[in-house]
Order: sequence, then structure tokens, then C-alpha cells
Amino acid sequence: MIQQVEFTLPEFERGFHVITSEVLSQLPKLPEKGLMNVFIKHTSAGITVNETADPTVLTDFEMVFNKIVPDELYYRHLGEEPDDMPAHVKTTLSGASVTIPITDGKPNLNPVQGLYLCEYRNQGGPRTLVVTIYS
Repeated sequence: MIQQVEFTLPEFERGFHVITSEVLSQLPKLPEKGLMNVFIKHTSAGITVNETADPTVLTDFEMVFNKIVPDELYYRHLGEEPDDMPAHVKTTLSGASVTIPITDGKPNLNPVQGLYLCEYRNQGGPRTLVVTIYS
């Protein structure tokens, strides 16, 4: 069986944000076993799974991504604000989807793992996610 839910998160400031509970609150009851794919319908924000126990991890990710892909490079794609093209590159690095196993009716993450919204724009706006549940 396949279920699919599409919903929009409110706007987040630029940076990395743990959104596990926000995503789970939008979903129907999860099956005992299966897979959950989370896809973001944007090219300037990403989705990943990483540590949630220490909030400095979030700021360290922001620092590293900004160092690897600075806003100040000479980009040819200039259709939007100066943070647009760097955001596209960062999204390619982090990815636009993750798949998480479901066990005993919950995402099978270790206790310090969580789902991150990677917001690469200064004003990215609301972000739409599609979650597909396979059982």
C-alpha cells in the first residue's frame, strides 16, 4: 500500500532546522513496517537526516555550507537575489529527499537523529514537502 501526503511548512530563517515533529504531525498513522520518503519541492532548500542532540551542529552545518559555497562567487545565474544560485548548489549537496525505514509504526531513527530542513535562502518562504509512505 502507498500513501502520500503533501503539506507546506511555514517560512524558516536561513539555516538548518530540525523538523521531525512538524513532519510527523502531518502524517497519518504509520504502518508497522515500511519506508517513508520525504521530498522537498524546491531547488533552493534541502532535506537531510543528522544529529539533533546538540544544537551547535545546526550552526556548524550553516558555517561549513557557507564556506564551501559562498554567496560572493561570480555566478552567471542572476535571475533572483544573490543567495539564489548558491542555494541551488547547496541543495544539490544536501539533497532534495531522504528515505527513512519505518519500524513498529515509527521512523526508525537513532535517538539523536532527526529530519532537517536546510534553508539556504535569506527569505525562502514556505516550503512544500511530499511524504510518500510505503507499507
